[in-house]
Amino acid sequence: MGVSIETMKPGDSARVTGLTAGDRGYRQRLLAMGLTPGSVFELRRKAPLGDPIEISIRNFTLTLRKAEAAILELEAV
Repeated sequence: MGVSIETMKPGDSARVTGLTAGDRGYRQRLLAMGLTPGSVFELRRKAPLGDPIEISIRNFTLTLRKAEAAILELEAV
């Protein structure tokens, strides 16, 4: 079941199933930060206006802008 980062609430978890087409350089940075297909993360916090978001993945915390996280294809866990 597909889920978007915008509909997730703090405490929700999701699995990365892929990355949509976008800026190749930015996609490579997300992959280098551990957001590879099959990895599971937990949404930790959202800013009051929803941007940025903080996720916990592979024992570290990562903060992303909503537009940056939008290229992630996700499924609920």
